[in-house]
Amino acid sequence: MKDTGLRRELTLVPATAINVIDMVGIGPFVSVALVVGAMQGPLCLLAWLLGAALAFLDGAVWSELGAKWPEAGGSYAFLQRLWPGRFGQLMAFLFLVQTTIQAPLVVASGAIGFSKYFTYLHPLDVWQAKALSGAVVLLIVVLLYRRIGKVGQISMAMGVLTVGTLVAVIAIGIPRFSLSQALDFSGWQGFTPAFTAGLGAASLKTIYCYLGYYNVCHLGAEIKNPARAIPRSMFISIAIIAVLYLALQVVLLGVLPWQEIAGSDFVVSLYLEKLAGPVAAQVGTGLVLLIAISSLFAVLLGYSRILYAAAAEGNYFASFARLHPSGNFPYVSLLVLGGISFCFSLLFRLGDVIAAVVTLRILVQFVGQTIGLLYWHFTNPADARPWRMWLFPFVPLLSICIWLFVFFQAKVAYQLGAVGLIAVGAALFFAKQHKRATGITQ
Repeated sequence: MKDTGLRRELTLVPATAINVIDMVGIGPFVSVALVVGAMQGPLCLLAWLLGAALAFLDGAVWSELGAKWPEAGGSYAFLQRLWPGRFGQLMAFLFLVQTTIQAPLVVASGAIGFSKYFTYLHPLDVWQAKALSGAVVLLIVVLLYRRIGKVGQISMAMGVLTVGTLVAVIAIGIPRFSLSQALDFSGWQGFTPAFTAGLGAASLKTIYCYLGYYNVCHLGAEIKNPARAIPRSMFISIAIIAVLYLALQVVLLGVLPWQEIAGSDFVVSLYLEKLAGPVAAQVGTGLVLLIAISSLFAVLLGYSRILYAAAAEGNYFASFARLHPSGNFPYVSLLVLGGISFCFSLLFRLGDVIAAVVTLRILVQFVGQTIGLLYWHFTNPADARPWRMWLFPFVPLLSICIWLFVFFQAKVAYQLGAVGLIAVGAALFFAKQHKRATGITQ
């Protein structure tokens, strides 16, 4: 395991907290209405279950890889080691190109969602909303501009806030909860094309809400006892969030008519207002906004390590490899990603960003990585594996099938965008290889 200059200061608890706050964010609070609307009622629970199943299946892939190669950069490191020679370099480079675009999109989606939810507390015009989104991104950069040990302490506090808020929101609805209303599947007409399309659209949103369970792998070089801490932190965080998401959705359906949920931009605020009045709704909305900030904190933390890892190996712009002289964190990577995120938060709409965030990364990061794991197992069966997944190869094969189902249910524009990004990345990679071969310097 090479020395990167990063410090192994994160233990299991803060690592799990970082995953949890990355996974929650504003996602479930803005996606619930979209998921219920796509499935036209309580059948939306299937989409949340599908998202949880995929997180557990894909989490097993990430656990095996993270325990084997606990380095900064996550997929950037994995893809090079799973695929031999130039193809592995190509896959890693494609991931870097993808990350440069989709990481700021992830941050922007949370910031835009923040400003959208804030309008429950105070109306904003278009430009005020954009200004607030940009300010949120700048705040996250300021919070992250410090050494990893301090970041771990902040993450634990944010994790307690996130889980505590979700538990409180769920608990307050139990006295008014109707199980028959929450599980009313009488409108289901079977596995029709409309049902399949609705499940695909809804699953795109629920998977977006689960993304982040692998964030600990991006911080692999900063995790203590990674062979144990990385898999455990992922499965603990997935289990916690899956239970909370399902409980939240069931309680909302048991308190509010699904038509009312589908038509609301502030579902949790509406729910709290109905149960406890406007003051409680305002307090709850404030906590949701704090959770959104917590998530963006974890997201930008993880992605800043990816560009750093690539630059440290000479495969990206050298400036990204710079560590802060006293804090030992990749400050250039943090500042650049934060700057791009700031621009994206001013340019795009929430719905478009959510769909793009999931679709753009499926083929290279998730499917490509999982196929690479299968290839590694069958070509190097004797390799040491500090953590071994169960039910191999059923788990990775099923994961690939679900990822492809979600990809092909996305709008054609997003599918073409994903393929186009791969084509651009490949062209840049081979141009770079040609310059190196011919001795041309950039």
